Amino acid sequence: MDAIRKIEHNEIVEVTTPVLITWHDDKSRFCGDLRALNSCTKGNRYPIPRIPLVLDKLPKDKYITKKDFMDFFHQNGVAPSSMQLLRIICHMGIYEYMRMPFGIENAPAHLQSMLDTIFQEEILESWMVVYITDIIIYYKTWEDHVQYIDRVFSKCTPINLKVSLKKCKNVKQELLA
Repeated sequence: MDAIRKIEHNEIVEVTTPVLITWHDDKSRFCGDLRALNSCTKGNRYPIPRIPLVLDKLPKDKYITKKDFMDFFHQNGVAPSSMQLLRIICHMGIYEYMRMPFGIENAPAHLQSMLDTIFQEEILESWMVVYITDIIIYYKTWEDHVQYIDRVFSKCTPINLKVSLKKCKNVKQELLA
């Protein structure tokens, strides 16, 4: 999946410099220094759950599965009209993002809203919570729990949402205590 493309033609454009951020898993994340853009951006006030409240929602003695969407920022395209705002410059040329980069102020709220909409029914049935790029599925019986996991995957497949298998965790609540 191509996240950026090189600008071939010469024009006067606004650009930012790339930044390499080392993440908690010792991986590096490439993004632009988007502070100038973020300072001009109207904030998206969509609520993002607080982690302690999400964890408090998880009942005791139930099966819990955590799924993380693979490169979820980059799974979301950027509108062509916005690409010119997301340009970076380096020694190899000028590039623009075609997929959502890290560092955009409203990205987490947008992604939370998107997943809340996709999984609205599951959230209302009280066996799933969403936190930005993660979903947590929980239920008291293993058989139902597995059916719910299948249901989530059946929703992801047609819309091409990819789950990171290496970041998925299947645990029972007792193990978290």
